[in-house]
Amino acid sequence: MTRVLITAGASGIGLVMAEAFAGTGARVWVTDVDAAALAALPPGIRGTHADASSEPAMELLFAEIARDWGGLDVLCANAGIKGPTAAIEDMGLEAWHQCLAVNLDGAMLAAKHGARLMKPAGRGCMIFTSSTSGLYGTPFRAPYVAAKWGVIGLMKTVAMELGPHGIRANAICPGSVNGPRIDRVIEAEAAAKGMTPDAVRQGYASGTALKRLTDPEDVAGLALFLASDAARMISGQALAVDGMTYNVDP
Repeated sequence: MTRVLITAGASGIGLVMAEAFAGTGARVWVTDVDAAALAALPPGIRGTHADASSEPAMELLFAEIARDWGGLDVLCANAGIKGPTAAIEDMGLEAWHQCLAVNLDGAMLAAKHGARLMKPAGRGCMIFTSSTSGLYGTPFRAPYVAAKWGVIGLMKTVAMELGPHGIRANAICPGSVNGPRIDRVIEAEAAAKGMTPDAVRQGYASGTALKRLTDPEDVAGLALFLASDAARMISGQALAVDGMTYNVDP
């Protein structure tokens, strides 16, 4: 039975991924910092309260996985926050550091400890959640963009290092995904630009070839594919799930 770990898996994209993997019969373990969301996990999905950007927390988590599962087949490094929305001249260093800690440090720690479990088995799959913001710049989102570009660079390096050990690594780059997080992003961007939230949302949708925002299920579907044998020769790739974004400044 496939053993899957998803960081930040108790809500949003992470939860939809967890439910999708569980639906295939996989054993699924998620982490999150939201205790209420963890308490509401569907039956059959195991949850641990842990900060993905804390090395002590990750060490404890992976030690527990090694003890209880004996290994790990799929790692979804999904933890992330939207970070501040501000012009670069107004960007606070503390907010910058916090955004990079969760989005980039969290991905590195997951890969570091995941590799230690996967290498002895000679196989495994790592899936990093980046963003289309990791493929180009996004105004007023400097720390988030920097972190998501960093995630792609991390993924490519991990794919090179771990490929000889039978471990694949790829990144999913969602566009604007329907849900509470994009609602908060849109509200903040609307305030920064002096626009209405509806106008910003419509701009996001009209900037894609398919003229709509992405659903979490679209992202989960790609994760299932990347973790499957059908993707056994796909590694080191950053794959967009965004309806083909071509206007990055709505």
